Amino acid sequence: MTAETNESASFSVAAKVKDYFQLIKFTLSFTVVFSCVVCYLLAPKVVEYDLGMIIVLFIAGMLVTGSANAINQAVEKDTDAMMKRTGKRPVANGRMKQQEAYVFALIAGILGVVMMWYFFNLSSALLSAFSLFLYAYIYTPLKKINSIAVLVGAFPGALPCLIGWVAGNDDFSAGGWILFGIQFLWQFPHFWAIAWVAHSDYSKAGFKLLPSDLGPTKFTALQAVMYSVLMIPVGILPYYFGLTGETSMWILIAANIAMVIQSLRLYRDMDVKAARRVMFSSYIYLPIVLLALLADKIK
Repeated sequence: MTAETNESASFSVAAKVKDYFQLIKFTLSFTVVFSCVVCYLLAPKVVEYDLGMIIVLFIAGMLVTGSANAINQAVEKDTDAMMKRTGKRPVANGRMKQQEAYVFALIAGILGVVMMWYFFNLSSALLSAFSLFLYAYIYTPLKKINSIAVLVGAFPGALPCLIGWVAGNDDFSAGGWILFGIQFLWQFPHFWAIAWVAHSDYSKAGFKLLPSDLGPTKFTALQAVMYSVLMIPVGILPYYFGLTGETSMWILIAANIAMVIQSLRLYRDMDVKAARRVMFSSYIYLPIVLLALLADKIK
C-alpha cells in the first residue's frame, strides 16, 4: 500500500468520524449529557464521586442523545437540506445514507438504554427510552404542525436532569423535579431566541417554532420575558428543599435576573442582535447554574 493510499484512507476515516460527530450533534449532546451528569452528582445518595460511573453515565447519555439526534436528522434530511445552518449535515448533504443513520440510531439507542439499566437502575433506563421516543417521534414531526412543538420538546430537553437524579438516587423525589424544572423553563427563552435569529431559515423549511404565526413579534419577546421571570422562584427551590446552600441560591437569582434583563431588552429592541444576546446569555447560564449547585451541594 502506497503512502498516498494510506493518506487517502486516513482522510476517509477522519471524514466519517466528523460526519458521525455531526450526526449526533456532538456539542448539543455534550450539553445535554453534562446536565445529566451534574444532576447525578447532586443526588444525595452519591456521596463519593466514582469517576468510572461518571464516565459510564456520560457514554450512555451520549449514546441515547446521539440516537435521538440521528433519528431527527434522518427524518428531516429534506428540510435540513433547505436550510443554510443545517444543509451541510451528513444525511442532508448526501454524504451519509438515511438507512445508515437509522441503523446507527437503533444500535446507539438500545446500547445506551441497556447501559443505564445495567449500571444504574431500571427507572433511569425507562426515562431515557421515553425521552428518546418523545424527542425523535413526537417533537420532531410536530415542528412542522404547530409551535406547541417547543413545549413538547422542552420535556425531553429537561428529562436528562431527572434521569441523572434517578440514576443516582433511584427515586423521583423533589430534588429531581426541581432540577428538571430549572432546565425546562430555561429552554423557552433559549430556544425562542434561536428561532428568532434563524426565523427565515426555519420558515423556508416549514417549521413553526415561534409562539406567533406572524414570526418574531412582541408576543414572542413577552413569552421569553415571562418564562425568564418564572425561573427566579424555581431557582430558589434547591436551597428551600435543602439540596444546596445559600451561596448557590444567590448565584441562581443573579443569573435568572440577568436572563430577565436580556429578555426585556429583546422586548424593547425587537431585533436579531437582541435575540442573539438572549441566546448567548442562555448558553452561559446553564453551566454557571449547574456548577454552582454542584459546588454548593449539601452532603
